[in-house]
Amino acid sequence: MDAKQLLNQIGRVNLLCISGGRSRFTGDTLILPVGSGYTVEITLDPSDTYTVRRVFTRGIKRWIKGEVKDVYADEVGEIAYEAHAFRSYDFPKGVAA
Repeated sequence: MDAKQLLNQIGRVNLLCISGGRSRFTGDTLILPVGSGYTVEITLDPSDTYTVRRVFTRGIKRWIKGEVKDVYADEVGEIAYEAHAFRSYDFPKGVAA
């Protein structure tokens, strides 16, 4: 996965809104720290689509609080934005996290 390409697909303004411009690339996952222990994690699947997760971390424990699979490149910015708003939105939409 090309991290620069994914960041371009998310968009500069979305990146600033989601994580204040912070990002970390580990292996095949782009991690955007949100705050209060939450991160948005984006992984490229073999089917050339993305999986976007809202993850809560405390110490060494991690909980996936929401996940959307089969996200296309033109949708990844919007889905990542929805994932970052853990106080405002259920993720995925309509499903209590």
